[in-house]
Amino acid sequence: MELELDIRKTLRSGKRSFHLDVRLRSSGQRIVIYGPSGSGKSLTLKAVAGLMRPDSGHIRLGGTTLFDSRAGIDLAPQARQVAYLFQDYALFPHLTVRQNIGFGLAAGWLNPRENLCHEAVDYWLGAFHLEHLAHQFPAELSGGQRQRTALARALVAHPRALLLDEPFAALDPALRVRMRAELDELQRRLEVPMVLITHDEDDVAAFGEHVHCLRDGQIADPGMDCSEALLHDAAD
Repeated sequence: MELELDIRKTLRSGKRSFHLDVRLRSSGQRIVIYGPSGSGKSLTLKAVAGLMRPDSGHIRLGGTTLFDSRAGIDLAPQARQVAYLFQDYALFPHLTVRQNIGFGLAAGWLNPRENLCHEAVDYWLGAFHLEHLAHQFPAELSGGQRQRTALARALVAHPRALLLDEPFAALDPALRVRMRAELDELQRRLEVPMVLITHDEDDVAAFGEHVHCLRDGQIADPGMDCSEALLHDAAD
C-alpha cells in the first residue's frame, strides 16, 4: 500500500494557532507516524479517514485519490474504504458485542438487531475469541476485550487499510504487551495494511516497517532519527 500526503491545515483558538504541514510518501504494510502529544498525529490520521478536511493539498491511498483541493475531490469517510480505530474504541454502549461488530455492515444509522445472524459477524467473533461475549455490553468487557471488539467492527467491512489512533494508550502495561502481540499476529495473518500513530517507542519497535517522525505539525527531516527528533523537541 502506498500512502501519499501533501496537506496543510491551520487551526485557531483565541490568539493561539497550530499549523499542520505534512508531506510524506510511504509504501508498505505497516506505516507508523511517531511523535509527541500535540504534534498533529491525530489530525493527520483524521485527514486520511475523511474526519478532518485539510485547507489545501492532496491525499492518495493505494493509487486512489481521497482528497485533492485543486481537483475538488473530497471523498466521504464511508467512500474511502478505510477503518478508523479510535483511541477510546468508540463502541456503542447500548449495543452488544455482536451488534457493535454488525454495525460495521449496517447501512445508514439503524442499529443491528439484537439477534443479528450474519456470516461475517460470526467469523470475526470467532477470529477474536469473542463468541462467549457476543451478548454482553461494552461496560461489561475488559480493556482488551473492548479493543478486540472495536478491531472486529473495523475489519468486518473488509477495509483497504486500518487506521489506528494510539491503540494501546488506554491499556495497562501488561495488557499493552499482550495486545501488541495479538495485533502483530493478526495483521500478519490478514495482511491488512495499517497506518498507526503513536508516541510510544515500543509501538515503533513492534510495527515500524516505515516510520515517519512528526513534530510541530511537520514531518522531521528524513535523515534525522525519530528519537533524535523527539529529544530535540524536549530541549526546545
